[in-house]
Amino acid sequence: MHHQAQSPFEEGREKVPLLATAYLAPVQHYAHLYRTRKAYEEHHEHYVKQTYRNRCYIATADGPMALTIPVEHGERLPIHQLRIADHGRWQTVHWNALQTAYDASPFFEYYEDDFRPLYTERFERLVDFNAALQRVVLNLLELPVELQPTTAYEASPTTVFDLRTAIRPKHPQPDALFRIVPYYQVFASRTGFLPNLSIVDLLFNMGPEARLVLRASITN
Repeated sequence: MHHQAQSPFEEGREKVPLLATAYLAPVQHYAHLYRTRKAYEEHHEHYVKQTYRNRCYIATADGPMALTIPVEHGERLPIHQLRIADHGRWQTVHWNALQTAYDASPFFEYYEDDFRPLYTERFERLVDFNAALQRVVLNLLELPVELQPTTAYEASPTTVFDLRTAIRPKHPQPDALFRIVPYYQVFASRTGFLPNLSIVDLLFNMGPEARLVLRASITN
C-alpha cells in the first residue's frame, strides 16, 4: 500500500491502534494498549457527545454509574482544544463516587494515592486531564506504550487499526481483537458481572493481575 503524503500516520507492517482520548477508558481500550508498543490518539476530531471521551462507567451496588466531565460547548472545535467547564465541583463528586464504589475492593487502598492528586489539580483541557490519568494507569499496569497524538484529522485512515468509533458506550462496533473476560467485582453477587467498565474497576479489583485479564482479552 502506498503511503499518502497527506496522511498523519506512518506506514508499517502491523497496524497500530488509533484511539480516541478517553476519561479512565474502558478495559477494551487498555486491552489494545496492552497488545502494542505504539498507539495513536486522535486529537483533531470534533468533540462527540455521550462517549468515553469525557465519560467513564464504574460499578456500584446498584449497577453501572456514569461519571461525566462537564465540558464547554465545543462541537466545532478539535478535541485537543476542548476545555473543561469550571463548575459543579465535578472532581470532588467523581472522587467521592470512586471512593464509595471501590473502598471495599481489594486494591483501592494501594492505588488511591496515585489517583487522588489529579482530582485536586486544576486542568483546563480535557485531553490533558485524560492524559494525566492515562499515564498513571499505564504506569500501574507497567505498559510501556508510546502514545503519539495525531497531527491532522483523517476520516478513513488505512494504515492504522481505527478504533475511534468502535469503542463507545452505546452501539459499540464489533472488535475482532477483543473479548470480554470476567473477573472479580465487589458487587457481582448483586449485579452480576458488569463488562467493559473503566480500567479502574479492573485495577481496584484485581491489582497486578489486571495485566493477566488484559492479556486474556486479546483474541490473537
